[in-house]
Amino acid sequence: MPSPTPHRPSRPFPPTWRLSLMIALYELAWHLLLPLVLLFLWRRGKKEPLYRAHWVERFGGVDTRLIHPIWVHSASMGEMRGAAPLIRALVNAGHPVLVTTITPAGRTAGHTLFQEAIARGRLQVSYVPLELSWAVARFVRRVRPRAALMTEIDTWPVLLAGIRRAGVPLAMANAQYPKKSIERDRRWGGFRASLFQAYQLVLCKSETHAQRFRDVGCERVVVAGETRFDLPVSPTQIAAALALHQPWQLATGVAGGRPVLCFASAIVGEDEQFIDAIRQVQAGVKAAGLPPLLVVYVPRSPQRFDTVADLMQAAGLRVARRSRTLDAALTPVADAPDMANIDVLLGDSLGEMYFFLALSQVVVVGASFVPLGAHNVIEPLALRKPVMVGPSIWGIEYPGVEALAAGVLQQHHTISSLAQSLTGLLTSPEAYAQAIAGAEAFYAEHGGATAKHMAALMPWLERR
Repeated sequence: MPSPTPHRPSRPFPPTWRLSLMIALYELAWHLLLPLVLLFLWRRGKKEPLYRAHWVERFGGVDTRLIHPIWVHSASMGEMRGAAPLIRALVNAGHPVLVTTITPAGRTAGHTLFQEAIARGRLQVSYVPLELSWAVARFVRRVRPRAALMTEIDTWPVLLAGIRRAGVPLAMANAQYPKKSIERDRRWGGFRASLFQAYQLVLCKSETHAQRFRDVGCERVVVAGETRFDLPVSPTQIAAALALHQPWQLATGVAGGRPVLCFASAIVGEDEQFIDAIRQVQAGVKAAGLPPLLVVYVPRSPQRFDTVADLMQAAGLRVARRSRTLDAALTPVADAPDMANIDVLLGDSLGEMYFFLALSQVVVVGASFVPLGAHNVIEPLALRKPVMVGPSIWGIEYPGVEALAAGVLQQHHTISSLAQSLTGLLTSPEAYAQAIAGAEAFYAEHGGATAKHMAALMPWLERR
């Protein structure tokens, strides 16, 4: 049996006196501006009370009974959901896990996603300490983590330097380094790019991202994919959507019912454009002799539900709101409107995206027809739906580039082009069947990222 590969000591971090000085100046700014930071959190607490709770954790005062946990940091609710398959895999492998986040939404998501592990005393959720070296040191002394695992693209200078100073092994999962981030880092003199050298192991979403991390001097880089592909799909929501296809006379493919189109995570600046697209697709579907189009429209922000409903109605579209049409079990209420007379089902609810996607045949993902980089396309791909986006997709470089190359994602630079392509898919059984087959193959190819992450993480942890 070959002898195990000896573990090489990690390179020191910060690697240069210049970077050490820049981190020190950065932390000094944090100390000087700390009153403003606390005032900001307090004011945010007017709308979100959790901003005013657990303040001791933001200064490293976490109280935990976990013994040498793996510390996983997911800054936001989206990162938390994306890392959930990996976090569950770590718990199932017998590791206690401490999850930290920045926002109340992330904290709430953590408690919801990992309720069972928390009840068993195997997982805990906390706020991450602020960018103060003494707060980070206090946190590490109390937690005594076996390793720290950041997700996506975390580059908090004081946090990373404090972890390395304490001798805690540091890795990053679901790692991405978008092209837009590289361009910004170059404009700012490369300070942020140099911080990636703190990571001793980087588990990237794709080879494109991996090469970028290598270019900025990361010690060890592995392509492990995106764990969002392994997120479980809600069987309850899928079943509820399928149960409505027959009474609402919806199509399950292209023929045999009303065509259904979903606009998912639409944001400010897109509604008027999407209303124009709806009008064009409605006309195309009618010209093809099919039943009237049903649009499932899901705004990204709950604060916009009323505004979007008013916009749709002002445009002459007949709108039914999910909150007034369906009950908690996603079945029609007693006085539900006749869906035969409805143009738009407005998704004015939270946590039911799989339901809205399952109702639909084709999905348009928002934040792509404004310059914000697009929202997550993995959820519709998980349901094997053809997906379309606008010109701005820098935020989904992975799997956007790969999905475009495979033909399961279409990018359109104008609303007219989008409407024409949507009409083509919704009125052509052959084109639709081909698109579904492509989505099936693509999802099968890109699944299993959690296992790839674990295959790289476990030997790395054992050597430490």
